[in-house]
Amino acid sequence: MVVPLEEIEQQARALEAEERAQLAEAMLESLHVPIADVEAAWARDIEDRVAAFDRGEMPAYPSEDVFAEARRLSR
Repeated sequence: MVVPLEEIEQQARALEAEERAQLAEAMLESLHVPIADVEAAWARDIEDRVAAFDRGEMPAYPSEDVFAEARRLSR
């Protein structure tokens, strides 16, 4: 018997916080993408971006400009 996704979600939301966290971790593991691999990929990406910035290959923008543009786009 297949349980509808809505019913599973309702049951999951009724769990205690620790149980929901355990369930979320189990669901992520079921995707066959270990969290450590994702974290390692992010770490490599950050290192690559910092190195590119240090070499002058990546531009920098004042935070005021970035936030102003974000506000403009969110309107």
